Amino acid sequence: MMFYKETNFKDTEIGRIPKDWEVSKLEKICKKIKAGGTPLTTKKEFWNGNIPFVKIEDMTSCGKYLIKTSSSITKAGLENSNAWLVPENSLLLAMYGSLGEVSINTINVATNQAILGIIPKEKDDVEFLYYWFLYFKPCWRKFAKPTTQANLTAEIVRNSTIPLPPSQERKKIAEILLTVDEAIQKTNEIIAKTERLKKGLMRELLTKGIGHKEFKDTEIGRIPKEWEVVKLGRIFSFKNGQRPKLLETEKIPVYGANGIMGYTNEFLVDNDFIIIVGRVGASGEVHLGQGKIWVSDNAIYSESYEKSKVYPPFVYYLLKFKGLGRFASKTTHPIITQTFLNNFQIQLPSTLEQQKIAEILSTFDKKLEIERNEKAKLEKIKQGLMDLLLTGKIRVKVNSNGRF
Repeated sequence: MMFYKETNFKDTEIGRIPKDWEVSKLEKICKKIKAGGTPLTTKKEFWNGNIPFVKIEDMTSCGKYLIKTSSSITKAGLENSNAWLVPENSLLLAMYGSLGEVSINTINVATNQAILGIIPKEKDDVEFLYYWFLYFKPCWRKFAKPTTQANLTAEIVRNSTIPLPPSQERKKIAEILLTVDEAIQKTNEIIAKTERLKKGLMRELLTKGIGHKEFKDTEIGRIPKEWEVVKLGRIFSFKNGQRPKLLETEKIPVYGANGIMGYTNEFLVDNDFIIIVGRVGASGEVHLGQGKIWVSDNAIYSESYEKSKVYPPFVYYLLKFKGLGRFASKTTHPIITQTFLNNFQIQLPSTLEQQKIAEILSTFDKKLEIERNEKAKLEKIKQGLMDLLLTGKIRVKVNSNGRF
């Protein structure tokens, strides 16, 4: 693969691009650019047919390729609305809602009125245009109509201008970016598999323990015979956090209901392990702090604990597994209180078994951290490549036969 740094540029209405690139209106390189429509929801005969029907939420949840939809319409629904059949391997672009969201549909679909179907004249341009739209996504708002909800129109998109490298270069740019996307997808699959394994292992270890053969029924369910049931208030001393003074250059983490929210130069508690539970906002979310930390007023923290009875990382995993959020008070602003935590009952193995269980589960967290860091690195590489390749700052050397 050969790359070279471009030095010969020209100024255009969309900025500086290589001298041998063109500037084109999108409509000139597309067969069709058209919004969809929604059949009457009151007509049952228009719905639950065999034509996949795309809504914005389908696009925001599918990633690059749209392979299924959450709803469908009938042929009658298609014929009695502004919806139309967008052929597979076309582009779908959100005009409002999630402005600029873009996907490639791998199946024939109809779309609602918020989504444009875009069919390029050249099939090979689908991938290139996908990456261009992805790169350009933050800029669409400048062209959107200034209404209560910023929105694009089919006309705005048709008349948008794009940089157009030679055909073979467009293809190679898309192939390079696709390679990075495939690496990201593989990392996503590893993360998903690891999360599934961890979830299954948590259920096994936190309810059956390690090597137990005899069990007993308790007020919180069936647990190993050797385990006991205790209230959290017996083994932890909880306190509400306090409003922090955030300082960007300091090193002491400030935990809120959602986790680390910043840093400061003071600490509220100093312990080998601290359980943090979201009080309001993300009520019931659980985090594990270590050493000197500050805890914000939207969370509760363990000031101290009975070291002879409990190993806090075990309780951290147990509370995550139990899902404290479902116990939050059902008010306008759901809340977890100290009183609730003090009276919340948990199963408690010996401290030795607690440590073993926590150590097993922590290996999965370490694996997930490595993979998530790898994903973040790949996404950064992808963004950098889009910035270089889609603007022509770095060129892909293509021979006359179309090879690198």
